[in-house]
Formats: sequence, C-alpha cells, structure tokens
Amino acid sequence: MRLLHTSDWHLGRSLHGVDLLEAQAAALDQIVEIARSSDVDAVLVSGDVFDRAIPPVEAVRLLEDTMCRLAQYATVVVTSGNHDSAIRLGYGSRLFPAGLHVVTAVDAVGVPVELADEYGAVLIYPFPYLDPDGCRVQLGDDEPLERSHQAVCTAAMRRVSADLATRGLFAASARTVVMAHAFVVGGFPVQTSESERDIRVGGVDSVPSGVFDGIDYVALGHVHGAQEPRAAHDGTRLRYSGSPLRYSFSEAEHEKSVTIVDLGPDGVAAVEPVAITQPRPMARLTGTLDELLTSRSLRRHEASWVQLTVTDAGRPEQMRERLVQRFPHLLELRHQPVDSAIGSGTGVAQPSAADPLEVAAGFVEHVTGFSITDAELASFRDAHEAVLAAQRES
Repeated sequence: MRLLHTSDWHLGRSLHGVDLLEAQAAALDQIVEIARSSDVDAVLVSGDVFDRAIPPVEAVRLLEDTMCRLAQYATVVVTSGNHDSAIRLGYGSRLFPAGLHVVTAVDAVGVPVELADEYGAVLIYPFPYLDPDGCRVQLGDDEPLERSHQAVCTAAMRRVSADLATRGLFAASARTVVMAHAFVVGGFPVQTSESERDIRVGGVDSVPSGVFDGIDYVALGHVHGAQEPRAAHDGTRLRYSGSPLRYSFSEAEHEKSVTIVDLGPDGVAAVEPVAITQPRPMARLTGTLDELLTSRSLRRHEASWVQLTVTDAGRPEQMRERLVQRFPHLLELRHQPVDSAIGSGTGVAQPSAADPLEVAAGFVEHVTGFSITDAELASFRDAHEAVLAAQRES
C-alpha cells in the first residue's frame, strides 16, 4: 500500500505581510498531482490544516477544492492540529463521502480507518491534536491523567492497543499507522523553526518516541522541517513530513517535501521525500550596508525573499530604501552592530526559540538582581499557558 504523508499546510498564513494563499494553492496543486501520478492509496494530513481557528473564507474554499480533488485518487484522512479549531474543521464530517475522513474529536481516538491491499489489512489510527488541558479527563477513563503531552498520547495509544486486542488474529497480520500532531523526541535532536507555535504544558512540550512503539509508521505533524526523531526501532518508523512551504526565515534552508510511504507485507518497505517547488528562494543575509549593496556573491539572492541584518556601527540613513533597490523582495530588515550581536554567531537573535520561562527568569534577575522564586516562576507559567490556551481557542 502506498501512502502520501503531509502536514502543516497552515492555509491562510502570511509571511511578513505577504499573502501566501496563491503560493499555498500552487503547493496543494503539486500535492494533488503527486497523489495522482504516484498512484497513492491514501493521503494522510497530520494537522494544522489552517493557520488559525477562524481561517479566511478563501482558505476554506481552497481546502474544500483540494479535498475534493484528492478524494478522486485516494482515501483522504485529515486530523486537526494545535492551530486548528477542531469543531470548525470537523463540522459536517459525518456528511462527507466514505473516502474522506476528517478526524477532530477525542472520541474518535482508537477508531481506525480500515484499508486493505494484497497483503491484508492496513489500520490507520488518526489522533487529533491532544491538548492535555482539553482531553486529560476524557482520555483518563476513571480519573484525570497527568497534565502532560506524554500522558495523553500514552492514553491514546492504550486505546489503539485495546482496539487491536479486540481484533485478535486479524490484527496480528495487519499493518498499523498512527497520525499524531505532537512534539515527539527520540535519539536525534529535533530541528524546530520559529513558525511553530509553543505547545508547552506544565513547562514540557515533548512526547518520548517510545510511546508509539509497536506501530509500523507514525505520520507526525507539528514540526515544519522534514525529519525523523529517531532511527527505526523494532519495526516502528516515525517521521515528520514537514510543512509544504517555508513559513519563516528559520526555514530558509529547508528542502520542503511530502513523504511517500510504501507498506509491504511486514511493515514499512520504503520512505521517499518528494520535493515541493517553492514560490521563490529564501535567504538570511548579514553584512555592512556597503557589503549588502555591492557584493557580487549576493546576486543569486536578488530575486529571493530576504531577511537582512545590517552590522554597521551606526544606523545608516535610508537603509531600507537603498537595500530594496537591490532586493525588491526584502521582507525583514534588522540593524544589529557587530558588538551587540546575540545568538549562535549568525548575528540574528531568535527569542522565539528560547523557553519563555527561561526568558522570564533572566529578565527578573536582570531587573532585580535576584533569582526568580519558585512561586514567581509558577505564576508566570500559569499566565503563559493561559495565553496559549486562549490562542488555541481564538
């Protein structure tokens, strides 16, 4: 059986004020064509279909058109992510045709989409985004679960195991797939980007990869770079397909793709990324104003979306006006003298990559001269998580 795994479309998103809907439509056209030309049996979309809970009308229409086209070629399974409104994305799902499954309700965890090929059954278990605060009671059965992503994903996997147990010998020969929208960590460092929304609960955002052991393929969403958080273990393969477009300058070097997964009689037989053409290149460039304006090595970036960091000691006059003559697609401009550079040597600060609790603790110590207390840290954590919860509901 051949699967197409994709995620994190973020329909309705913009890039530093640039409307990306046309670029998103072009990327989805490519995904539809890959599904057709690769003769896939199922398309798996692992969350963050929209960029926000109430998406623009044009983004909703784009999704509707794309789902109709994909359903002509394959079974389509879509789950909600942390950016989506589960209720809005799942509205009307019971009226959808048999080949289109939009799974947004926690009640559906443990209920598979059943497919089959010449080797037997393929059971696809879709997990909507499992917000610990929103589902720890529902998934806890007798009592609420611990307030963590690991606890709710572990409980979801118990439901999968229980369903497989009811199937007996039939399940023993079936290939299994789980779709999950989460920050899963394993043996390899997970490369994150600035465009991924923080999902920390209780100061922790991660799920150990071992939670999914026993599944043939885990189709992950949430992280925007295509990668695998660990090597295959006992037949279990986990992979982030990544987003189909670059959504921040931290993704400038990403090769965007979708993933084709071939299931053989004993599990995953092959995994192949298929590139998605980008609307234009993206680059982060650093130098003095004169270097940025005159360096021949930068000619290849003149048609790119660029983030420029100017390192002159003083702020040059008409800096933007002069730079935009060479780089007409300039989206972000920073003035950061060399002596004030912070970060990893790139001259670009990345506060969004830091733990907000660490930032708060550093700020308190800087202002007061004393380390933050446990009570102050707990109070900040509660406030921060309340803001995140409000963002998910808005």
